[in-house]
Amino acid sequence: MTEDIKKACQVMNDGGVILYPTDTIWGIGCDATNEKAVQRVYEIKQRIDSKAMLVLVDSSVKVDFYVDDVPNIAWDLIELTDKPLTIIYSGARNLAKNLLADDGSVGIRVTSEKFSHQLCQRFRKAIVSTSANISGQPSPANFSEITEEIKSAVDYIVSYKQDDMSKPKPSSIIKLDKGGVIKILRE
Repeated sequence: MTEDIKKACQVMNDGGVILYPTDTIWGIGCDATNEKAVQRVYEIKQRIDSKAMLVLVDSSVKVDFYVDDVPNIAWDLIELTDKPLTIIYSGARNLAKNLLADDGSVGIRVTSEKFSHQLCQRFRKAIVSTSANISGQPSPANFSEITEEIKSAVDYIVSYKQDDMSKPKPSSIIKLDKGGVIKILRE
């Protein structure tokens, strides 16, 4: 696992794209601050770039760095959730502009899963996390369901968890508007 993390960080630092296990499903990832790398992810997924992608971080402290004004309720939600939770925040900053939604918002998930947490910790920046599929196709539940088209398009494929046949679920998604108004987008 340590070598995988080291190699994945090196690839992302060089502007590359990785295929990696997250706290939910397998994801396509890159440096969330690198516009060219983010553009490559859109191209790999054959997805229009007006549809924003989320990012992973390893601690709630980093949310503050990527969001102008974090509503107080966010801290409670992050702390109390017992399953992966993506929160969409207004006022994103310090991220690639082409990663953000048209309204300037971004989805951020604090991961506690062993591999993705250590990867984010070692990389020290937010990492794009979008399902490892062509846009519009079903999200792969595990590594064996990822198409060759996706595998051949990335610069590095993490070995860790390739044999794991469990069927993890996508994260819950909520949107936090200014003033702490909560909108549940996916339970």
